[in-house]
Amino acid sequence: MSVAVVLFTADLRLHDHPPLRAALASADEVVPLFVRDDAVTAAGFDVPNRRAFLADCLRDLDAGLRERGGRLVVRSGDVAGEVCAIAEETGAAEVHVAADVSGYARRREERLRGALEAGGRRLGVHDGVVTAVAPGAVTPASSDHFAVFTPYFRRWSGERLREVFGAPRAVRVPSGPRSEEIPARAAVDGVSEGLAEGGERAARKAFTAWRRGGLEAYADRSDDLAADATSRLSPHLHFGTLSPVELVRRAREAGGAGAEAFVRQLCWREFHHQVLAARPAASHENYRDKHDRWRSESEAAGEIEAWRQGRTGYPVVDAAMRQLRHEGWMHNRGRLLAASFLTKTLYVDWRVGARHFLDLLVDGDIANNQLNWQWMAGTGTDSRPNRVLNPVAQGRRLDPDGAYVRRWVPELAPVAGSAVHEPWKLPGEERERLDYPEPVVELSDGLDRFRRARGLE
Repeated sequence: MSVAVVLFTADLRLHDHPPLRAALASADEVVPLFVRDDAVTAAGFDVPNRRAFLADCLRDLDAGLRERGGRLVVRSGDVAGEVCAIAEETGAAEVHVAADVSGYARRREERLRGALEAGGRRLGVHDGVVTAVAPGAVTPASSDHFAVFTPYFRRWSGERLREVFGAPRAVRVPSGPRSEEIPARAAVDGVSEGLAEGGERAARKAFTAWRRGGLEAYADRSDDLAADATSRLSPHLHFGTLSPVELVRRAREAGGAGAEAFVRQLCWREFHHQVLAARPAASHENYRDKHDRWRSESEAAGEIEAWRQGRTGYPVVDAAMRQLRHEGWMHNRGRLLAASFLTKTLYVDWRVGARHFLDLLVDGDIANNQLNWQWMAGTGTDSRPNRVLNPVAQGRRLDPDGAYVRRWVPELAPVAGSAVHEPWKLPGEERERLDYPEPVVELSDGLDRFRRARGLE
């Protein structure tokens, strides 16, 4: 019998899975394989929240395969070595995997291709799995990628997407390959208390519910912090339990302003993927250098720690940072506010903030995390690199009644209405009763420091 291997990476689903579909079409038996990559652990990327969510995803994937007569094979170690070992054990002639964009993913793919070809085997790499439109599929005339979102969005929107594939009815897996025990969330320490459930079943249920109840109003409510009206699908996109092709198609079928706004946000994700694919160093280097002389971590240690703990004295920033710690997730507007405060008000290197986010975010995606941080720090693709988000003005706009702040900063629960955004202005006795810190910096002082550093005065 002919055998093919499907290497699952950031595509932990059975619906709309081109590598699995290709393997099933080309071979009598298929080995669905996931390798717990030693290099990811060594790099510090295997943090508790993502490890726990991954455990949910792998267990759900295994359950789905067993319903179809198969099973998931899990190994640990070097990806190329483990894949080649499985291919050798089963006599597999080809391996199928989804294309990815990070520098590490590309190097891994090349090592795997070289090792397989040395043994006379073929590697099939599939686009349209992690992103709807492959990075590099659309480019401007003068460059290998788009550096501005709007023209990218116009070109991206005109691309014809492939059809959406259903989940296979049966997956026949050879009996030989051994598998490690599927990891369990309960075995992971240090997980955020409010971490969402992972896995394709949870993902599809969440999308179906949100499509029926939240998509239509998305354009009007997505910036409302207290309403919590975003899709919350970013963890499922990061782990690939939902297909971006399917999300774009289903949203377009629904139509309306909400669907258009949602598709635009999906395109932002793909915009960052195509930037990183063209400029892999942007994961750790400035995309556009502004010659910043950031305050050192030792110089700003107290303020950085206050930011991490949600104790800066600026309520909307603190609420966002506490949501991150509790849920391993944060509203997109909260991310922008937190990033602006660290980089523009405290004038701390964006990499300090990006690293903290990656330590906690369940959707901690290199392309989107690093490039959104650079966008806010003014070293990325933003055409207005010196923009500063005022946390008081933004709090009043995005959380006008203060409900989001009171949800995450219970010390301020007694403060009514929008006054919660400026607790330092409360009458003396009322202010003293609050167990809440004074601001770590005056906004005007932070702005002056930033303007001097950027040579804007």
